[in-house]
Amino acid sequence: MRAPILALKTVRLADGPLMLFDGVDIALDARVRACLVGRNGAGKSTLLRILAGQVEPDAGERNLAAGTTIAFVPQEPEITGATLLDHATAGGAPDYRAEAALTDFGLDPAKPATGLSGGEIRRVALARAFAEEPDVLLLDEPTNHLDILAIETLEEEIAQSKAATLIVSHDRAFLERVTKRSFWLEYRQVRRLDQGFAHFDEWAEKIANQEAEEARRLDRFIQREAHWMARGVTARRARNEGRKRRLESLRQEKADRLKDTRKDLNMGIASSGVSGKRVVEAKGVCKAFGARVLLKDFSTRILRGDRVAIVGPNGAGKTTLVKVLLGQIPADAGEVKLGTNLEISYIDQARGALSPEMTLREVLLPAGGDQVLVRGEPRHVVSYAKDFLFTEAQLRQPVRSLSGGERNRLLLARALANPANVMVLDEPTNDLDMDTLDLLEDLLADYEGTLILVSHDRDFIDRLATSTIGLDGAGRTVETPGGWRDFISQNPGFFARLPVAAFDAPKAVAAPAQKPAPAKAGKLSYKDQRRLEELETLIADGPGRIAALEASLADPGLYGRDPARFQALTRDLDALRGQVAAGEEEWLALEERREALGAGR
Repeated sequence: MRAPILALKTVRLADGPLMLFDGVDIALDARVRACLVGRNGAGKSTLLRILAGQVEPDAGERNLAAGTTIAFVPQEPEITGATLLDHATAGGAPDYRAEAALTDFGLDPAKPATGLSGGEIRRVALARAFAEEPDVLLLDEPTNHLDILAIETLEEEIAQSKAATLIVSHDRAFLERVTKRSFWLEYRQVRRLDQGFAHFDEWAEKIANQEAEEARRLDRFIQREAHWMARGVTARRARNEGRKRRLESLRQEKADRLKDTRKDLNMGIASSGVSGKRVVEAKGVCKAFGARVLLKDFSTRILRGDRVAIVGPNGAGKTTLVKVLLGQIPADAGEVKLGTNLEISYIDQARGALSPEMTLREVLLPAGGDQVLVRGEPRHVVSYAKDFLFTEAQLRQPVRSLSGGERNRLLLARALANPANVMVLDEPTNDLDMDTLDLLEDLLADYEGTLILVSHDRDFIDRLATSTIGLDGAGRTVETPGGWRDFISQNPGFFARLPVAAFDAPKAVAAPAQKPAPAKAGKLSYKDQRRLEELETLIADGPGRIAALEASLADPGLYGRDPARFQALTRDLDALRGQVAAGEEEWLALEERREALGAGR
């Protein structure tokens, strides 16, 4: 058995009076793909920095195999250099690999490294990490600010990388696709599961049940010992001193357990009353900024109780569509009608409603006082803030001192206090941990109003959406019943002709489009050649995978035993058939291009 290439042993670290890690052991084997899961504030980012060698623990060992190289992409990367290529090569990657990695992530290597959008910053940092071809790749929330297409590109890059990869992420669908091992940071220590994230929830539930039973046994034992002490057996006698110390030790153990018990969010949501049956109706809507067309002859009808997801590349016009539908910005052509009795709550992805200098108290109480009206009932602001895991001391702190996850929770606290029958959530999942996401999903599932959701989180969309609207950023729109998987299975290739992220920073007037660099005479570009190889693999493997799914669906008793699995397999089969069909067409086009280039030599 090979030794791990990177490992921590009995690591301890305190942040002031708070103990973050107390005897942490974690090991990464060569080429393993693992996730690190834990609540916000558990110390996941700090643990990655210890693994990267950027933070020294108070005690314990960090062992790195000789010659091992590490690339670390933090939550908030800083891009330096004059151009994107300068940054991508700053870690030692050769120009050709850096250019290829940037192109794979839909970026122009010659673009200036200033004025970048959040999605561009993330993709530049990821491109640099992959271009360096490290032995260990540490990724902290790598899907934040990425659109779905960029996330799928990231999944492909991880699958092709030879690096041992450890990922901190809240994106369930992403983790299920790329990981083969799971680490759980809980109660200042790390547990290990030698399976991917798809098996994490079941494993974590078993552990929680075991710990609950251990806690009950401890309580019963303490009660027996306390009863024994209370029956008059004096603790002064030497032979009883040991038992007394044992009782005190057990009580301290219970106190430590209570101190470590995770605090739970106590979010609630309520509809403000019944809106009209028709919430929004749009007919023939068009919207452009200069020469850039975002919506072209778009029509939809959103009825009371619908849950509509809006998907597409960054900058394709998702937020613009929401604002047009809500009447916040006018359409260039067409008609938008809003229903009656609408009370709208809008959580903005930019968190622009939060002034950095405002205190949390001012955000929750803009008119002053100390009572928050929560769904019609007065609540003291301190009590309500605690529902969202904010302390009384934090209420006096400015918004700028909060982490991304805390800012999102603050927006939710303010939005959910007010009853609304239309809830608009624009990228609500950024920076939220999985427990918070699960609770938010449960609340929204029971919400009686209408939901409009802009998100890159495929699992979040699949769990909530009754219909999905896709935008390609060039005016084309398609609406499909169901979530993300339903959209892709019914519209194979809808985004295939787009770069990974063609529209990162929409402006009032679109900048002139840059012409792509011409391919070298006589051969395909590096990116096209690589895509051709991917398509050949898809076309070769596709029939076997289709046959396997068809064989599973041929089981006559499957639907009766497990209708959910039957439906999932059916969706997977439809999606795979669509991917293979689209892949064959794309392969043929690339082959024709390669032949034409060859003929021209």
